[in-house]
Parts: sequence; C-alpha cells; structure tokens
Amino acid sequence: MNLQGVLEGLLFVVGDEGLTINQICDSLDIKEEEAKELLLKLKQSYEDENRGIRVSFLGDAFKLTTKPEHKSFYQKLLLNEETNTLSDSALETVALIAYHQPITRIEVDNLRGVSTAHIIRKLVAKGLIKEVGKSTMPGRPNLYGTTKEFLDYFGMSSLNDLPKLPEEEEQKEEGDLFTSIYKEEVEN
Repeated sequence: MNLQGVLEGLLFVVGDEGLTINQICDSLDIKEEEAKELLLKLKQSYEDENRGIRVSFLGDAFKLTTKPEHKSFYQKLLLNEETNTLSDSALETVALIAYHQPITRIEVDNLRGVSTAHIIRKLVAKGLIKEVGKSTMPGRPNLYGTTKEFLDYFGMSSLNDLPKLPEEEEQKEEGDLFTSIYKEEVEN
C-alpha cells in the first residue's frame, strides 16, 4: 500500500485540525522515523510549481496549506465583499485577546474603550477564539483565548510567533508617603 498517498488523504480529511507525528504513527501503524520520512517525501512532492498546496507545520500539527507565492490570487478572492474577512475592530479585539489571554470580555472592553460583545461572538463563530475557562471575578465571566485556527489564519506555529510589543517606558514612581529611603535611628 502507498502510505504516502494514505498520509495525503489523512491530512485532507482532518483539514484545519492537522495531524501530530504521534497521530500519524498511530493511524499508519508506523514508527516516528518512518512518519517523518513520509512527511518529507510528501512535502517534496508538493514543491513542484504546478502544485497549489504544501505540507506545513502550524500550531502543533502538520497540515495541508496553500502556497505563499499564490497569495495575490487569494487576496483577490478575499477582497471580494462577499467573502468573510475581519474588520479592523475585530483584528484589534483578537490581537488584545492573543496578547492578554486568558481575558474576559469586560477586560477587552476596558482596553478598547468600547463594547466588544458582538465582535467576540463573531470571533467565536469564526473559530479564532474560544472560551477557555471562567474568571474568579464576581459573576464568573467567561475567559477567552485563541485557537489553533487563529494560528492558521495568521500563519503562525505558536503564540511565540506574535510580534513583540514595544516595551513601555518605565515611569518613575514618586516615593510612598509611608516609606522613606532614610531610616530613623532607634534609641536604645
């Protein structure tokens, strides 16, 4: 049996979820070295310029993705108003969640200065963010974090790929009224 073809089919069937090395080994009943060799051969077969997809490692899994050199054609399709793209406010909201996760909607609202309830519902529907727990704040609001789909959407392997934020200038704080750099001498 052609295991490379089976691997290609498996990657297609799982779609955006992708497959880890362990899942490939389990599914094909092979050892890790053989799985890596199959992935390498499949990846090389997609490098031909006549192919429109490739094997990528995103998140923590191998996935079939489009080639970056075809980006202009994808953008043309995505710029069509009928397609589903993110607005500037949705991009800002998902960025805040990515950098501050886990975070509540109220905390995002406070950072943005406007209500984000509708935007967060849309981002959840798109699969870019999800509920990752409950806060200990009164009312136990939902905590939100990003998903594997978020990583895929922005072409990242992990959250470590997020651009670093410029460090905020440290502001010198005035001394506390109750503390002093001078120590009183205690009389014995």
